This record gives sequence, structure tokens and C-alpha cells, in this order.
Amino acid sequence: MEPSPATGGSETTRLVSPRDRGGAGGGLRLKSLFTEPSEPLPEEPKPVEMSFHHCHRDPLPQPGLTPERLQAQRQLCAACAVCCVFMAGEVVGGYLAHSLAIMTDAAHLLADVGSMMGSLFSLWLSTRPATRTMTFGWHRSETLGALASVVSLWMVTGILLYLAFIRLLHSDYHIEGGAMLLTASVAVCANLLMAFVLHQAGPHHSHGSRGAEYAPLEEGPGEPLPLGNTSVRAAFVHVLGDLLQSLGVLAASILIYFKPQYKAADPISTFLFSICALGSTAPTLRDVLRVLMEGTPRSVGFEPVRDTLLSVPGVRATHELHLWSLTLTYHVASAHLAIDSTADSEAVLAEATSRLRSRFGFSSSTLQVEQYQPEMAQCLRCREPPQA
Repeated sequence: MEPSPATGGSETTRLVSPRDRGGAGGGLRLKSLFTEPSEPLPEEPKPVEMSFHHCHRDPLPQPGLTPERLQAQRQLCAACAVCCVFMAGEVVGGYLAHSLAIMTDAAHLLADVGSMMGSLFSLWLSTRPATRTMTFGWHRSETLGALASVVSLWMVTGILLYLAFIRLLHSDYHIEGGAMLLTASVAVCANLLMAFVLHQAGPHHSHGSRGAEYAPLEEGPGEPLPLGNTSVRAAFVHVLGDLLQSLGVLAASILIYFKPQYKAADPISTFLFSICALGSTAPTLRDVLRVLMEGTPRSVGFEPVRDTLLSVPGVRATHELHLWSLTLTYHVASAHLAIDSTADSEAVLAEATSRLRSRFGFSSSTLQVEQYQPEMAQCLRCREPPQA
């Protein structure tokens, strides 16, 4: 053993082998445990921070219903309760008055109850997280609920139209004008109350000619689109159709109350306002079918999205551009971006994703970045789809 030279006032003791002295033998060296090592200890690895250009710049969605869908749930629950109470009253009143028009209104309320309950179930189902089987989650259950609501109303209305036609052919029925008038008045009040509950008022609410302006976007950050919850919209349209029919039934009940010989007003009002109810649900059915057929969202145009992507610095061309929706308010986009060889692919991806989200409200976008090749201009698969 030999003492080693002190370094900075510290002392070390070691076993030195002949090799350390230049000899040919072998041995072990023992370093003291009482001194700090001359070499620094390796630092703990730090977590790798996300790149600035990482595509998932929005926060993770919170579990459960969004605030907009919680509001829709409260609206549907309140309207469903009101609907059940007044539906029972109309069934009793229609039976006592022998009025097909009152029973028609009660049947429409029954269809509304079923559709609202289906909508509430679809709202709950849509909160389930995505899985490896359902990679998009259960958002489209809301659209299926709206479709079931419209189809059920059309089926019930078809049956009632048939009964009204039979009454017009055969006049062997009697109507109690007083009971019909009282029940029709209560039905009007009930539909007004439900319409007030389901009315989606908000800063972006308007009544445009396209029928697609409702309330703020329910999913995703960015500027809200003028759309609202599909289930509440379908229920609101149902109630508007029932309100029109209730007003018609009230007018018919007033006429029958004062002029019993005009009892044909009962099936006539059923016939006319059932057709109005069918027409009022046609826009909802059209929008639902557009979603199920993977059509481009009505509030988003193909050309504006394409031009926005081409305006991103470094993007030379786009192809395989697809735009569709899971619901009327959950829009999805995917595309291939052909960029210059000198462009930063991460910067292009971040900028394109940000523009799609902020300008068009896309809740999900999948963009593939690739190097631009001159032969892309002649590629048949890279061409844009024709106009519909």
C-alpha cells in the first residue's frame, strides 16, 4: 500500500499493482470511499419535452359530457317529463272527445318521448372512450338516435294519415266539442313549453335559410361553428311540428264546438298538419343521411379547405383530401400534403393542422406530409374529385 498524492486536501488510499508501476503483473486497485470521485456522477435523464411542432397541441378531452352536451341532456330531460305528463292528458281527453285529431297529437307526443329517450341514451353512449374496435368512439350514436327519431315520427304520421283518410270517407263518428276544445288548448300550452325548453339560444344562434344554424360547436377547440346538438335539434323540430298541429287542432275544435255539423274538420286538420310535420323533419333527415353517407359537412366547402392547405408555406400540392363528419358538429379531415424539399415537414404539419382547426372547426385532422414530385401532376389518383 502507498499513499497517493493529495488532491485538493483529500487523501486516498489504494492497493497498487505492479502494472500501475509499469510492471508486468496484475492486481486490484482499491479507491478510497472517503473522497469524492474526480469524475462527476451521471445526471438523471430528464423527460423529453414535446416538440414545438407536435400535432396534438390541444388538451386531452375531459371525461364525461361536454358543457354543451350537459345542457342538451338537461333540456331533453325536462322536455321529456313535460311531454309524458301532457301526453297522458291528451290520451284521456282524446278518448273522451272521440277526436282523432287529439289522438294524433298524443301519438306525436308519444313519438317525441321515444325519440327524446333515444337521444338521451345516445348522449350517454357518446361519452364512452374510443377503443381498438371503435377507434372514433361512439359519437355517431347521436346521429343514429336522430335518424331513429325521424323515422319513428314518419311511421306514426303515416298511420294517422290513413285513419284520417278513413274518417273522411265514412262519417260514422261523433266528437265532443267541449272536451276537444279543452284538450287542444292544453296541448298548445304543452308544446309551447317544450319548444321553450328545447330552444337552443346562444351567441351564434340564427334562423338561416339553409336550416343548419343552431348553436356553438360541441366538440373541439377553435372558433365555434353555427351548429348545435343534433339530438336537441331533432326534438325541437318535432315539437315545432306538433305545435303547428296543435294549433290546427285547436282551430278545428273551436269550429266543431260552435258548429258540430263541421265535424269533418277533425280528420282534415289531422291530414293537413301531419303533412306539415313530415315536411318539417325533412331537413333533419337530409342532414343525418349526409353524415351517414360520409358527405362533406354542409358548413365546410371542399375548395376553401383545399386553398387553405395550399396557402401553408412549403405546400406545393394536395391530394387524397377527404372531409366528413361523425355528427353534424364533429368534423374530420384527412389529406396528403406534397411539400418542397427545403420545407420543414413538422412546421408544415403544425401550421396546416392549426388552420384546419381554427378556420373550419375540424375536431380531428390526419395529414400525411411527403416530398413533392413533378409526376404528381399527371397521377390519376392525385386528381381532385369532380363536382357532384
